[in-house]
Amino acid sequence: MDSEQPLDEKSRRAIEGSAYYGGKIETVPKVPVRSLDDFSVWYTPGVAAVSRAIEKEADLSFEYTNRWNTIAVLTDGSRVLGLGNVGPEASTPVMEGKALIYKYLGGVDAIPIPVRATTEDKLVGIAEALEPAFGGINLEDIASPKCFGVLERLRESMNIPVWHDDQQGTAGVILAALYNALEVTGRSLDRSKIVFFGSGAANIATARLLIGAGAPAGEIILVDSKGTLHAEREDIDQLLLKNRWKYEMALKTNPSKVKGGLREALKGADVLIAASTPGPDIVKREDIAVMAKRPVTFLLSNPVPEMWPDEAKKAGAAVVATGRSDFPNQVNNSVLFPAVFRGALDARAKTISDTMVIAAAKELASFSREKGVSDTNIIPNMLDWGVFPSVAATIGEEAQREGLARKSRTRDELLASARITMERARRVSSFLMEKGIIQPPPQDWESAR
Repeated sequence: MDSEQPLDEKSRRAIEGSAYYGGKIETVPKVPVRSLDDFSVWYTPGVAAVSRAIEKEADLSFEYTNRWNTIAVLTDGSRVLGLGNVGPEASTPVMEGKALIYKYLGGVDAIPIPVRATTEDKLVGIAEALEPAFGGINLEDIASPKCFGVLERLRESMNIPVWHDDQQGTAGVILAALYNALEVTGRSLDRSKIVFFGSGAANIATARLLIGAGAPAGEIILVDSKGTLHAEREDIDQLLLKNRWKYEMALKTNPSKVKGGLREALKGADVLIAASTPGPDIVKREDIAVMAKRPVTFLLSNPVPEMWPDEAKKAGAAVVATGRSDFPNQVNNSVLFPAVFRGALDARAKTISDTMVIAAAKELASFSREKGVSDTNIIPNMLDWGVFPSVAATIGEEAQREGLARKSRTRDELLASARITMERARRVSSFLMEKGIIQPPPQDWESAR
């Protein structure tokens, strides 16, 4: 810790709280233990019968063990949000935070697994070796372009869901917010010109998902630090060698070969999705001014968006979203990933397809529309408890529709199962706090809130 840089209040509490509690998660028994006789059932000799049954039919591990509800949060710590390549040990607090959100919002038991894996092959090998222990794997904070190859290979080779939240989660929540932002401004996805500012994992994955959802590839332009992507860029051959996914986007999008930087790309555009460099003043009012009337602007860099929302509004933006909770329209993966895995686990899904993510995004957007959308309310937040079971049920339904589920359940059954599991997690947490088993935070926290 750099002693010359004073900590803000939340950072101070995070450091103190981490030491005070010794981490954010733990495991507890879920079966009764009343005597030594119970141990003989749950462990030896009784447990041998369970092992023999699973040996004959491996999928029984989803019924007889907690594999059905357990995922790994796997990282190499090579690109932790806002921190960069901090390594596996330093990534552990972030993975614990992810696991906490999985449990509290989704009822999912998530285990942080930071590993030393300097190559794509090694990380893929570790994930594949973990398959028998888990019902799914959440890849987290892996540098681009390694993250693309790891996800692609594991989705192909594994028979449990593999999800990279920085790609699929970000893409899904952006799509959900965009559906409603377009509705507010009288547009549709299939008739909008969209510019992506930044060509990292999040925006490339989002562009791919939007195309899958019906956005015309010919109306999309991606912009990176060197300018617009197109098929005749000087470094196109290098992209093929270094980043195949970015190369493919260069070939697929911007068929008019618009050259230049962000302002040239934005001329007449309906939507800006920025996930580039923390601002402010990375995107300027003059950039927004060249867009179509009443455009949609997503300014998603953290901790500071590419431009302040009020500046975007003054420049003519009709809808502005950021990644921050202190502005309207927070585009936050946490409203999606707990429910996605809840639904995938309840259906015993073998993968999470792009069409499953699109279905989840539509359900997320529909939830907001039922409550009423506006230019400052285009997406639910983490306290909209009702959205999580609905999205989970949609994921489970879509997995069955695509033949990717091991278990067949109706929507009502999926909804009921998700609600029970999610509500139980929050009830357990409340009970443990009420009983003092989870100790209250240090006294000075309340006065600092």
